[in-house]
Amino acid sequence: MRACKICHRLTEDKECPVCKTKELTENWQGIVVIFNPEKSEIAKELGFLESGKYAIKV
Repeated sequence: MRACKICHRLTEDKECPVCKTKELTENWQGIVVIFNPEKSEIAKELGFLESGKYAIKV
């Protein structure tokens, strides 16, 4: 699994599904899963706008 260097989204693809960049890395730590970003305080704090899996540190 790779993490996007820009938005931290985790993906198996070669392109980030959120920001469409190809700047991905396998060097990441921690994981947070966001189900409802509109109501999630963690999503707001970390700046995640879409549901999905995100790396905490990239």
